Amino acid sequence: MSREAARNHETIVVGAGLAGSLTAVYLARRGFRVRVLERRGDPRAPGAKEEGRSINLGLSQRGIVALREVGLLERLAPLTVPMRGRVVHLPDGTLRFQPYGLAEDQILHSILRHDLNVALVDEAERLGVEFSWGQRVTAVDRTKPAVTTDDQAVHTADLVVGADGAFSAVRTHLGRGLRMDLHQEFLEWGYKELLIPVGDDGEPRTELRALHVWPGDEGLIVAHPNADGSLTATVFLPFEGEHGFAGLTEAGRVREFFARRFPDTLTLIPDVVEQFLAHPPASLVTVRTAPWHVTTDDGRGVVLIGDAAHAVYPFFGQGMNAAFEDCSVLNRCLATHPHDLPQALAAFEDSRRPHTDVLAELSKRNFVELRDKLRSPLFTVRKKVDLALHRLLPNAWVPLYTLIAHTTVPYGEALARARRQDRLLGGVTAALTGAALAGLTHRLQAKGR
Repeated sequence: MSREAARNHETIVVGAGLAGSLTAVYLARRGFRVRVLERRGDPRAPGAKEEGRSINLGLSQRGIVALREVGLLERLAPLTVPMRGRVVHLPDGTLRFQPYGLAEDQILHSILRHDLNVALVDEAERLGVEFSWGQRVTAVDRTKPAVTTDDQAVHTADLVVGADGAFSAVRTHLGRGLRMDLHQEFLEWGYKELLIPVGDDGEPRTELRALHVWPGDEGLIVAHPNADGSLTATVFLPFEGEHGFAGLTEAGRVREFFARRFPDTLTLIPDVVEQFLAHPPASLVTVRTAPWHVTTDDGRGVVLIGDAAHAVYPFFGQGMNAAFEDCSVLNRCLATHPHDLPQALAAFEDSRRPHTDVLAELSKRNFVELRDKLRSPLFTVRKKVDLALHRLLPNAWVPLYTLIAHTTVPYGEALARARRQDRLLGGVTAALTGAALAGLTHRLQAKGR
């Protein structure tokens, strides 16, 4: 949608998180008059950073492209830490490094959610976006469309964007009276955050330029580096059982569990027990819904974006990146259909929803990989073979992780390509195994003669 066509479009964005703030930036750049409603307070207020609790972020190619499109990538660079691979912490205290890729740019960039959110809000305000904090949505009228907040104010707009997260109020109200599908699934594991502080000498306690992973079937820890030399660790455990959150409520049991399962954390996090017991666990949810948008006869509409449309488990590191890619794709659809908002919203959903459904399955599958397979020598060998083939055939053979994290190939196409490669590798492996067995049989027969 051109700036001229957008000039008279009033837009309400519900949610000032990452997806909502970036959507507001894109729309303001396109000429929309944008107001953002957020139930929480301003993240820039004193103490707001300490009040938040969220899994740290790994910025990958899809998010990088979106931030570059709105001119924010270079400005955010000082707030990020490059992660060139995984450092796997094994129970015996040894460390194993697994690179993400071969090329110099095949890395992730760790950034604190709060810092990224503040930068996006600042940029949106610079572009003229109005933010209203402490505004909870209590109703959505899709026939106008309009949004009602808890102060009984009614906000009418040409476009309403629901960017209010996995438990979206916009999605809930939008679905009333519609044949709307909704699949919501909670993982049997939850999470808590811990801080790995800098050492007494002011230096990082462990390798900073990597994602740190402590795998295990009883628990999983993932730690992202921060620009100040600390790391933010997320502890994933089952909710139930003696080794789950329900059973780890006393200091002695917590210390014994970490000493047995994650022994080096006792050194890396001197107050690990106190931190662990300080907060309740949070839940992990995946959401799929359809439709994502509704339009009126006079060309107005409501659309869902980010977690409101497709929340996923965090184990592929794509939740934020997929949401940012939503913003980029929606912007392109508005540009392609400059005078037809309903067509733009339909094109957006058609181009995104099949692929985010695939991402939901990939994210669930990668939970098993992080938890169980990283310790396996066979898994490590397979990853090395994948990278070796990628080095030999950089365009013909690309590992699934590389396709997801380091390209913008749509998720469904990435999975289809990886499956073709898996079948080929399986066939080659079977052929090599058969040849080796045939050779062994021939040698044994020769000896027998």
